[in-house]
Amino acid sequence: MVYLTRKEHFNAAHKLWNPNWDEAKNRAVFDVCANANWHGHNFDLFITVKGTPDPDTGFIINVKELSKIIKREVVDQLDHRNLNLDVPWLEGVMPSTENLVMKIWERLAPLVQSDNCQLHCVKLYETERIYAEYYGE
Repeated sequence: MVYLTRKEHFNAAHKLWNPNWDEAKNRAVFDVCANANWHGHNFDLFITVKGTPDPDTGFIINVKELSKIIKREVVDQLDHRNLNLDVPWLEGVMPSTENLVMKIWERLAPLVQSDNCQLHCVKLYETERIYAEYYGE
């Protein structure tokens, strides 16, 4: 089994806020992430696929095609956007890093699936010290 990772980058703003809670509870739980005027991150996204290399190409997936899929389905949708307001496939979802990796998985998994390739991991760095990983479980 070979694992291949593509790194992408996007910038986005969000606010962590539960509308079912009052302001005091939101601030207690989310602290500065509940800022009324939002806040932003420079996200680094790592998409790892796994599979067996094709005997004719040596690829588990054509990395140019993988890059196009990630750009079209994720980066172009999220870059320089407000994750709470601008992204239809995040509507009604708390835009935490944990939820983002799961939603990104949902978008990419069916598009990279083939006889010799499947999505293995979505890893998203919110900061250089905080990231989430999802393996489709």
